Amino acid sequence: MSDRSTRRQAMSLAGGFILTLTAWAETAQAQPITPSAPFWDALLLETATQGDIWQRLRDNFQWQVDTQEPRVQEWIDYYRRRPGNITAIAEQARPWLYWVISELERRDMPAELALLPFIESAYDPAARHPGGATGMWQLMPGTGDALGLRRDWWYDGRLDVIASTKAALDYLQQQADRWYDGDIELALAAYNAGPGRVNQARREAVARGEPGDYWHLDLPNQTMDYVPKLLALSRLIAKPSRYGIALPSIPNQAVFARVSVDGQFELARVADLANVSLSRLKALNPGLLRDSTLPDDSPDLLIPRAAKESITEALREQSRVTARWTRYRVRSGDSLSALASRYSVPVSTLRRQNNLRSDVIRIGQLLRIPIEGDSDVLASADQGDQQVVQVRAGDSLSRIAARHDVSTDDLIRWNRLDTDQYLQPGQRLTLYSQ
Repeated sequence: MSDRSTRRQAMSLAGGFILTLTAWAETAQAQPITPSAPFWDALLLETATQGDIWQRLRDNFQWQVDTQEPRVQEWIDYYRRRPGNITAIAEQARPWLYWVISELERRDMPAELALLPFIESAYDPAARHPGGATGMWQLMPGTGDALGLRRDWWYDGRLDVIASTKAALDYLQQQADRWYDGDIELALAAYNAGPGRVNQARREAVARGEPGDYWHLDLPNQTMDYVPKLLALSRLIAKPSRYGIALPSIPNQAVFARVSVDGQFELARVADLANVSLSRLKALNPGLLRDSTLPDDSPDLLIPRAAKESITEALREQSRVTARWTRYRVRSGDSLSALASRYSVPVSTLRRQNNLRSDVIRIGQLLRIPIEGDSDVLASADQGDQQVVQVRAGDSLSRIAARHDVSTDDLIRWNRLDTDQYLQPGQRLTLYSQ
């Protein structure tokens, strides 16, 4: 299957699953949902054999009685007409399924929940919706903050598969325990529509003399379809041959290992030490926004499982990142917000990195400021004025470069852009003029 075909199939399935993803897939600037080729080597899609990850998933299904609901059958019929779409997203789930299923087993939660990212993001950890939902579990900023996920200039926990999976499952368990006596189906409805809307629908159902379970609630269409889609998927995966589904054979074993990182390291350097491609390492660690581990309290770094022993020892012997900071002495007229704008850094990051309790700074005070870019970028910053621009809908690198009289090569170099990725409306780019 070509990359273009895989991308088209994955986006088609996502559009069929949920309205928010339909809007996302139809947005011109949305990032494509596609496996990170050449992240994973191309694999022949074939019917899975006994003992692989799919059998483990089936063994832990808990809701198959509910697959007889009429709304579930409607979605079974819908998806069985598009078997290639399910195959495409199943392949994209390859790096993550083992860990997600293990986490569900640890919590004694239904294994069907491992299929929720099929609906939310097509199992793309870097998925971003224009409305703000982000990551494999499509968490909104406020929800992520409430769940304790770190989100700053260096890192977004919603993009970190380990952190976001734990947060999403915590959220489902909290909703189930707080409102629904452990009913995960109602918790899923609340995950999609919010507990206020679900609780109101339950009150209305009881007033009509009907049960207050998920199947008797009057909810927005997207939420009415949310659990049926999940259960339809589980039914197709429970009996793939019956429905003409060819699941990729995925071994029942971990794909990645977690390595504790003491200090800040460039991902490019770690990739060299681990003898893996930088694109593969970045795909395993999408929460790291600046192509390095964090300067403080960095989460575990995910690396290919086979490289764990060699990389752990090698990291101990390597020097940390030293070229990603600059020192700035405050001058008359400076403010923290102006410096944040000049260096394209959030004010909150400057406060935290300099142990500031407020935005007040003093003339002569020495500040530590994180800097993106290589020595050429820093030289450009010293020789010219810096300007930060926001990407508009429909913008391209060539259009931005022409508008500001710079070259596209400079734009890519200054901002360390991956030319395979789409620009996003609202994305900030730094330019330098001589």
